[in-house]
Amino acid sequence: MKLVVGLGNPGPLYLGTRHNVGFEAVDRLARRIAPPSSCIPKSRFGGLVLDTEIAGEKVMLLKPLTFMNLSGQSVAEAARFYKLETETQLFVLVDDIALPCGSIRIRSEGSAGGHNGLSDIESKLGSAKYARCRIGVDAPGRIPQADYVLGKFREEQRAPVEDAINTAVDATLCWLQSGLTEAMNRFNRRSADETPRSAELNS
Repeated sequence: MKLVVGLGNPGPLYLGTRHNVGFEAVDRLARRIAPPSSCIPKSRFGGLVLDTEIAGEKVMLLKPLTFMNLSGQSVAEAARFYKLETETQLFVLVDDIALPCGSIRIRSEGSAGGHNGLSDIESKLGSAKYARCRIGVDAPGRIPQADYVLGKFREEQRAPVEDAINTAVDATLCWLQSGLTEAMNRFNRRSADETPRSAELNS
């Protein structure tokens, strides 16, 4: 069993916001790997869950509905129910204001970097040793951080972030099929080599 978690906030008010790119990535991953007839999520672990499999291995996709700041409640409940080794069986997709739109960064562990969703996961799991894919949403600049991440993308940001979400889905599939090291080698290098379009526009 592997658990892929996308972070975000539930409800129509938050659709298309920067904080919800994790939700968007998991939704796209579901459409890629799950048969259409099975793409009906169930309510479990305080979130929406979709069970599927890839390469003969069971995969559970999870979107916590606890709101971002309490994401750890849902993740920890699922991880403990299935007795997962979070270092190898958990992958979290999340927004990151420290990365420019159009880029992603995969890490095997690390600090939450001020992200409340990651902080709560770390607190509830009692560990920061779990893989995460950070999806860049640009720095907020003079806009208060809370307002920025809960706001929608500017027109010039949307195209690069669409690319980044699709790349994050590819990276997640790589992790599922080939492991974390391969995903980091392939997708961190690609992200570093490419200049995000939003960075070009803002230069």
